Amino acid sequence: MNWLQLSNDEILEIVNPIMDNLMDASTQIDHEKHVRDFSDNMKSIVTKDELEKQCKAYQETLGFFTKRELVGVIRKKSDVRVFWKQWYSKSDDEFLAFVHIVQRNGTLEVVNASVS
Repeated sequence: MNWLQLSNDEILEIVNPIMDNLMDASTQIDHEKHVRDFSDNMKSIVTKDELEKQCKAYQETLGFFTKRELVGVIRKKSDVRVFWKQWYSKSDDEFLAFVHIVQRNGTLEVVNASVS
């Protein structure tokens, strides 16, 4: 099945649990959980030490992730990017969260993700 032909709601049923896991693992500073769905390249970039450093820094100033609100699903021929407005517990500002997912050898992989 070509997951890129699914409806936005069906794609979100797949992508939301992946993003939930990223957010939860970031809050818990759990590297193994955080990189669970990452591509090999992403795993090489997001080391345990780097994740811990980044999580402690944002948690100190911004707090923890709270709600997120869908902005949109962007499809290309080979991948999907999903964007949300994201909020933190210590800030009233709106942030942009996104995840970029491709399918390789039948497996969905996160090839990029961030909150800025």
